[in-house]
Amino acid sequence: MLRSNTILATVSVLALGAVATPAMAQQVTDAGIAAGEQVVNNVSVNYQVGGANQTAVTDTDEFVVDRKVDLTVVETGNATTQVSPGENQAVTAFTVTNQSNDVLDIDLSVQQKATGEAGAHGGTDSFDVSNVSIYIDNGTDAGVLDSSDTLLSDPFLDDVDADESVPVLVVADIPVTGGNPAANLITGDIAALTLVGTALEGGATGRGVVLAEVATNGANTVENVFADTDANGNVAGDGQSFDDDDYTVLAAALQAIKTSRIISDPFNGTTNPKAIPGAVVEYCIAVSNGAGSATATD
Repeated sequence: MLRSNTILATVSVLALGAVATPAMAQQVTDAGIAAGEQVVNNVSVNYQVGGANQTAVTDTDEFVVDRKVDLTVVETGNATTQVSPGENQAVTAFTVTNQSNDVLDIDLSVQQKATGEAGAHGGTDSFDVSNVSIYIDNGTDAGVLDSSDTLLSDPFLDDVDADESVPVLVVADIPVTGGNPAANLITGDIAALTLVGTALEGGATGRGVVLAEVATNGANTVENVFADTDANGNVAGDGQSFDDDDYTVLAAALQAIKTSRIISDPFNGTTNPKAIPGAVVEYCIAVSNGAGSATATD
């Protein structure tokens, strides 16, 4: 698309000799101007000599719009995902948004936090999840993994349009044991993770290359300008964005107590029976679940 702007300046009196006129600055305020678009600016100076109109003096300046690289990764729902020990395909949800003025590919990677690092919603990391995968959330039931969602075997988002947001699911299996030394997971154990998005060149087939800023500034070349901020602890101007989420265990806290008593024996009957051969013994098993724990079934 060709964008053209004309600035007209009228000089009522033009003296002989050199004349300096102030430059007229123009700010591009249209957030929707795409990278690579050409902006053309024309000037026309009308003047007179001795009261007679002269041929206007004209000139043209032009440049192409540079690429503003800006993306965000934001956890969806602002809450931990409650899981059970041994649960498969537990889901945390994020939204990835291309805030640039150009199409981008966006690389996605999941980093698990080290034991003792802070979780996104309080507490500290105490175990790692396994079989981590990333899906595009296509379903109408947002934040829930279903058959309509797309597994990203090579985890990147292909050709995300400017101002487009993509819902993403991070899916993982929860172990039965964790920590160091390994022990059964209990209520309150946390697995904290980070989803990182990195800006890639978009518009071509397959995964694009990682974008980089260029020090030069050519009028007719498209330079990358990293405009991402330090929100949520991010590093400003690095072409990346990340956000944290976590899984919090809600386990059952079962306790089993087994007791026995003698019902009868062959000699004493039911009167003060003893544990001798031929005696009848009753066992009692009492099972309890701690307050606030997960419901135990089967």
